Amino acid sequence: MSRIRPLDMSRKQYQQMADTLCILTKRFNRHEVQCLMKVFNTLAGTFPERRVGVGLDRNTFRNVLHNTFGMTDDMIMDRVFRAFDKDNDSYVSMREWIEGLSIFLRGTLDEKIKFCFEVFDLNGDGFISREEMFHMLKSSLIKQPTEEDPDEGVKDLVEIALKKMDYDHDNKVSYTDFEKAVKDENLLLEAFGPCLPDTKSALAFEEHAFKKSKDE
Repeated sequence: MSRIRPLDMSRKQYQQMADTLCILTKRFNRHEVQCLMKVFNTLAGTFPERRVGVGLDRNTFRNVLHNTFGMTDDMIMDRVFRAFDKDNDSYVSMREWIEGLSIFLRGTLDEKIKFCFEVFDLNGDGFISREEMFHMLKSSLIKQPTEEDPDEGVKDLVEIALKKMDYDHDNKVSYTDFEKAVKDENLLLEAFGPCLPDTKSALAFEEHAFKKSKDE
């Protein structure tokens, strides 16, 4: 199936879109939204700037996560893509890109808790199960050849996680469990894999995106 061609927009339409996205995200000012729109268009290959492409496909988005934010875990990167791609059309649209980045870069703790839980809830049933914990922890741990069975070590970590986070003792972590655990101990936010940028890479991305536009 052929991809939809990018739509050319007038300057007025482009500015109206920037204003709308600025209101929707609440985290970026108008200048910053326009900068992120430019970054999006560069990544999507839809220059000139007043052109709206179909979106960023999975590989393009994963390259951003890897090259810009230093992510290396295939499973987590795929889940972050799905968290951005709200309409499940296999592309991150301009709106999804900016709304996603508003949480990814500048979200409140509550917003980040919701985002991370969505990433970790692999089958979308509202719980992080033992099996899901096992798959994510096994995927995110550095692969090192050891004499011991690595699966046993991962199983131990799952038990530790459950002990800390499963407040209602039903052998799985609900959103309520996860929220309470993270608010008690913030480090548990990314307990099952790094799905948010570290402060250094987030600041570097913002500095590059926003400064570049000012210089042009």
